[in-house]
Amino acid sequence: MHIFMTVPLYPTLKKAKEKLREIEDQLSKGIHLPDNKIPAFSKVAKEWIDHKKSNLRNSTWSIYEGHTRNHFHEFDDLKINRINVAMIEKWITDRQAQKMPISTIRMILVSMSQIFKYASRHKYIPHNPYLDAEKPRDDQTEDIEAEGTDMRVLNPSEINTFIKATEDAKYQTLFRLAIMSGARQGELLGSKWSDVIWEDSQIHIQLIFNNQAWYKPKTKASNRKIDLGPAMIAELKKWKLACPPNGLNLIFPNEAGGPINHNNMVNRYFVPALTKAKIEKIRFHDLRHTFASLLISQGENPKYIQKQMGHSKVSTTLDIYAHLFSKVNQEAACRLENNVFNATGHKMVTVD
Repeated sequence: MHIFMTVPLYPTLKKAKEKLREIEDQLSKGIHLPDNKIPAFSKVAKEWIDHKKSNLRNSTWSIYEGHTRNHFHEFDDLKINRINVAMIEKWITDRQAQKMPISTIRMILVSMSQIFKYASRHKYIPHNPYLDAEKPRDDQTEDIEAEGTDMRVLNPSEINTFIKATEDAKYQTLFRLAIMSGARQGELLGSKWSDVIWEDSQIHIQLIFNNQAWYKPKTKASNRKIDLGPAMIAELKKWKLACPPNGLNLIFPNEAGGPINHNNMVNRYFVPALTKAKIEKIRFHDLRHTFASLLISQGENPKYIQKQMGHSKVSTTLDIYAHLFSKVNQEAACRLENNVFNATGHKMVTVD
């Protein structure tokens, strides 16, 4: 007589069979590698960045190389096939929790996606987990998400007081340019003298310095030429004469000739100038909002404001600054009546 005992082997056997089927499937597709042959993420990242070096401009390659060196420490020692969708999504949410700009996250994700694509192409992984991960919304919402309802803008009187309270010539010019151009902090810190188009009174935004790394503008709209007034151009010319030479040709270099550290800039110069001017503390990004509010208050076309701000869509500009646009516009209504009825012989309508 045979006696059968029930033992808890089924779950283990089931997993073993699933693994066997997975290996058989990979073998049939020619993509199976023994576990001891699977490289770590850091090794794949290095292979990818070395491969890209001959195919990219040095500036672009340096950006990618900075991503692989500075931003993937959670993955570095893990075998590439052990990294799953949940890990990638956690990487994203961790950066969002750290208040890293959405635009910066997206730029770094370009490198991450390329690394996993390289791994898939070289059969290190059977499936690319990056493809299934939920990414930050691609809707130009960084201004909305960063600011919410906390937007604070300076009026002309406050602007003049603030600029006068900034004693250092470099930072006085930097803050003035931030207000008069609406450029983002990283765009200003990454700007070079070669970006100033003196004959057209414009500055061309085409490189960004954020979180100790260089980036290209994330959208075609962000790569833009911003109009500057004659007084701003005069201030830039004056600062150019005083600006110490630097190897990167930066408009606003630090003492070593490299890009300014944004924390030092804010804590040592921006906040003290606000305090001296007796202005309630605001964020540096509010200088960008100040620029937009000034254009809106003087009646500029929303499409022009969108182009100057670098938004991909005019709807983004309207969403962010809707509360600044006048809800009552009697002047427009009167102009309409004047145009219509004056043309047909009616008396002109005016408002006091």
